[in-house]
Amino acid sequence: MHTLTHFRLCPRSRAIRIALAEIGITPELVEERPWEWRTEFLALNPAGELPVLALEGGLVLCGSYAITEYFAGLLENMQKDGRPAPLFHGSLAERAEQRRLVDWFHGKLNREVTRELLHERVYGHLMGEGGHTPDTEALRAIRTNLRYHMGYVNHLAHERRWLAGDEMSFADLAAAAHLSAIDYLGEARWDDHPAAKSWYARVKSRPSFRPLLADRLPGIAPAPVYTDLDF
Repeated sequence: MHTLTHFRLCPRSRAIRIALAEIGITPELVEERPWEWRTEFLALNPAGELPVLALEGGLVLCGSYAITEYFAGLLENMQKDGRPAPLFHGSLAERAEQRRLVDWFHGKLNREVTRELLHERVYGHLMGEGGHTPDTEALRAIRTNLRYHMGYVNHLAHERRWLAGDEMSFADLAAAAHLSAIDYLGEARWDDHPAAKSWYARVKSRPSFRPLLADRLPGIAPAPVYTDLDF
């Protein structure tokens, strides 16, 4: 069996969990606290970053980019339920747009919102065993950035059937992974972005998403709408 080393609210880990479920792969999950920088984990991935997928045959894939490119190569020209496999597909231009958006969500959105929000609301809490107080100025800046990013997702969802085009791709899974972590913490303002809300509801209702909705963190309960498919 493949083994995925992840953290429950790590968005890049979540994106890979959804992607693997979409292509019919159920790995064993091993949780890693990314702030601990354990020697054993650094031996697995010297970059100290999640996720890491150890394949059954011994190959170790470090990071969401390596993992998705590996499976995109395996799945090229394959279909699932009569549609392209939900990673990267279509013409060169279409695949370029899918990868552009993955870079946006895993790069720009992560830097400006998700990573900082997790530090303030989750990692600091778990590192301090509940004694951490979030920085209110940092949260204010994060929320300002989040409005911009949700506005962009809303624009994409309004203009296209899926974020990168007519078919679901890894761009949708990457975006949904970040927004699901944000939504767990009750920070997503869906009613201000109706097209993004409708798009997210479609992704959230997929069977591949159910394990994420069951995730819980010690001492940090999810927002009431987190598991609600009719939010």
